[in-house]
Amino acid sequence: MNAVIRPAGLVAVTGGTGFLGSHTVAALAAAGARVRLLVRDPARVAPALGPLGVDPDAVRTVVGDVTDAAAASRVCEGADAVVHLGSVYSFDRRRRAAIARTNVLGTETVLRAAVRSGARAVVHVSTVGALIPSADPELHADSAVGRPTEPYLASKAAGEQVARLLQQEGAPVRIAYPPALLGPHDPGIGDQTGRLRDALRGLMPLWPTGGFPLGDVRDTATVLAALATGAAPDTPARIFTPNRFVSTADYLAALRAATGRALPAARLPGRAMLPAARLVDVLQRWWPWHIPAEYGAAYTCVHAVPVAADTAAGGPAPRPIEQTMAETAHWLYREGLLTRRQAGAAGGRTAP
Repeated sequence: MNAVIRPAGLVAVTGGTGFLGSHTVAALAAAGARVRLLVRDPARVAPALGPLGVDPDAVRTVVGDVTDAAAASRVCEGADAVVHLGSVYSFDRRRRAAIARTNVLGTETVLRAAVRSGARAVVHVSTVGALIPSADPELHADSAVGRPTEPYLASKAAGEQVARLLQQEGAPVRIAYPPALLGPHDPGIGDQTGRLRDALRGLMPLWPTGGFPLGDVRDTATVLAALATGAAPDTPARIFTPNRFVSTADYLAALRAATGRALPAARLPGRAMLPAARLVDVLQRWWPWHIPAEYGAAYTCVHAVPVAADTAAGGPAPRPIEQTMAETAHWLYREGLLTRRQAGAAGGRTAP
C-alpha cells in the first residue's frame, strides 16, 4: 500500500508524554501541526513537553486511557492524522499485566477508533522487536511477525498483527519500526535510558554477546512527524526508522568513547546467560527494587538481527551513536541522575 497522504492539520497522538511521544509532539509542533493528546494524567504534559520547547497550553488534551473506546474515539474525532505511540515499554515482569493490557488491547482500541474516524493517515508505532526471532539474517518490510517468548516483545508482536490486519483490510495504516532509542529528555527514564545510566553507575559488569538496532529518539521523531503531516507521501506502508545495529561490544566501546571512562565489563555468551537472566526475572517478582539484569534485554541481544540497508525511511541519516550517548549522559548529569564522575567527559558537554 502506497497511498498519498495529504498534509495533516490536526494530529491526534497517544503516548505523547513518553520518551518518543514527547519528542514526536515537538517535531509535529515544529512542522506547524496542531496536536491533540490522549493522556491519563494532564499534569504530565508540561514536564514532558516544556523542556523540548513546546508550549503545553498550545496542545489540546483528552483525558483517558488507550483501552477506553470512548476516550480513543474522542481523541481521534476530526483528526487528519493519528499517531499511536501509547504503550508500556518494559522488561520488568512486575508490569506484565499493564504491558499486555496497554500494548495489545490498547493498540486495537486506538487503531480501530482512528480508522473509524476517517483520519487520512494512521501511524502505528511498533518496534523492531516485534519481528524477532526471525528466520531471516536481516529484517525488511516483508519480514514475518515474530513469535517471541518474552512478554513485552510478545505484546508488541500481537499489536503488530492488529495493524497488519487493518492494512490488509485497506485502512490507511502505516507501521513504523523504531530501534532501541537513546537521547536527552526522557520524562520517565525508560528502559534504554535506564540501562545506559546503570552502566555508568557501575551496575552492569556483565553483558551478553549479540546486539540490537539502536538509534536516536530525535531521528525517529522526525520520521513519525513527516508521516503524520504528509511530508513523506511516498513512504512505504511499513518502514524502519533510522538505526544502526550495534553489538554489545560496540555499545560499550561507544559509551567509553562518549564518556572517556574505562567502564570495565565482561561479555558472556548470550544463550548461556538466558537461564540465569530468567531466574533473575523470577526473583524480580518478589524483589522490591529493580534488578538491572533483565531477561528481556538478554533475549533481545540473542535474537535481534540487523535491519536491511534498503529499508530506510528516507529520513535523516542516523546520528553517530557516540554523540547520542554523550548527549544522553550529559542530560542525565544535568538532571542530577548521574554524578560528574559517572558522566565522565559527557558531563562537561554543552547541552544539545
